[in-house]
Amino acid sequence: MSASFDIDTLRILLHVLAVTVWVGGQIVMLALLPVLRGAGVDGLAAEAARAFNKVAWPAFAVAFFTGIWNFLAVDVSNATSGWNAVFGIKFLLVVISGGAAFVHSVTDKPAIRGMTGALGFLSALGAFVLGFVISGH
Repeated sequence: MSASFDIDTLRILLHVLAVTVWVGGQIVMLALLPVLRGAGVDGLAAEAARAFNKVAWPAFAVAFFTGIWNFLAVDVSNATSGWNAVFGIKFLLVVISGGAAFVHSVTDKPAIRGMTGALGFLSALGAFVLGFVISGH
């Protein structure tokens, strides 16, 4: 087995790194925000969320575009209908995750923030899992 660092390796590396920031960052924020809110410092949780957004949104963009690049690297004429279906669901979950996260970041209504935060995270996690399913690991 030989190892090489080529454009395909770079594409996959960038995708996995960006997805790690997007999904893993949400997990960290789920653990961190209640602690920050409980610290009693006004606005600390909101500041942490804004700081996370500065990293999360570029990561989402990189994950989205490298995901398209990954799709273009697949010979879809040889892909099974099952693979295509799972990819379609994964792509839908990515779009839902980004849309829900966007609404979450711009609304000031707690109920909507809660619903879109949960929807954004669960859809990101689902897309993450399906990425492994279609990768053929």
